[in-house]
Amino acid sequence: MKEILQYLFNHHTLSKAEAKSVMIEIAKNKFNSAEVSAFVSTFLMRNITLDELKGFREALLEMAVPVDLQTQNLIDIVGTGGDGKDTINISTLASFVVAGTGQKVAKHGNYGASTRTGSSNLMEALGYRFKETSEELREDLEKANICFLHAPHFHPALKSVSELRKSLGLRTFFNLLGPLVNPAQPEFSVIGVYNLEIARIYQYLLQKEKRDFILVHGMDGYDEISLTGDSKIITKVGEKILSAVDFGFQPVLAKNIKAGKTSEETASIFKNILQGKGLEDQNAVVLANAAVALELTGKVGNYSECLAAAKESLLGGKAFKCLRKLVS
Repeated sequence: MKEILQYLFNHHTLSKAEAKSVMIEIAKNKFNSAEVSAFVSTFLMRNITLDELKGFREALLEMAVPVDLQTQNLIDIVGTGGDGKDTINISTLASFVVAGTGQKVAKHGNYGASTRTGSSNLMEALGYRFKETSEELREDLEKANICFLHAPHFHPALKSVSELRKSLGLRTFFNLLGPLVNPAQPEFSVIGVYNLEIARIYQYLLQKEKRDFILVHGMDGYDEISLTGDSKIITKVGEKILSAVDFGFQPVLAKNIKAGKTSEETASIFKNILQGKGLEDQNAVVLANAAVALELTGKVGNYSECLAAAKESLLGGKAFKCLRKLVS
């Protein structure tokens, strides 16, 4: 590791093969915590390269615990995190709204490292027990139209660095890997990114893959469609900037989409929203993200039709019913 660190400190970057090799050795605990911390810190001072991201990702997917959900009709709605905005768990809320429309969701998530309440913290606070086998995940998918894959159960490398990430409390390149290594390999992915440089790297990486994707970025720094300002949407066929009005809503206030101070408080807000008791701004943000996800699948119709389906799911209690079935 010392040679690798010296190489990186001299402003060099890793090839895809080198990045893959290092990630495999990290997963096997071949380095001490100080060495891994120094390695991770290198990427706090510069952006990851496309080759490095490819190598890290390939290593994680090769080492992942296999998951077979016996369906290709899956979507994941996920963000990189690390935007520092401390919002309610918008992608997870949107996931339940999408599940409420009948679309099956394979949600990939983890504990928060650079935020108080990651999706895994939230699901635990809601009373969900993480599943570890394909059979259990298929059962959840069958009864609730959604299953939740807690990343450390399926990725040994992520488990080995979880304490380090938490102690650093900073956005690291592991934030970028999470949305790319869902072991269920869903057909559709909606990925929120915290800056446009990272969006470009994601675009280059995903452009050549069979699965369809949408990258979303709030232009005021959010890793989701926040409706607090304009949002950039990037797909395989192009990109555009849309305002809140374009999504069918008025701009929202940032303070109205803030998370709670604890996981329990955030879980309470989460349930309140899914029960149809959310603030207008909270509902708007969740619905916009859910509608974009539904439109990506091509199974509902245009954006207006997808928004109508999302509203019926959220305000008609279907999304909350999916939560109850999943947690029961």
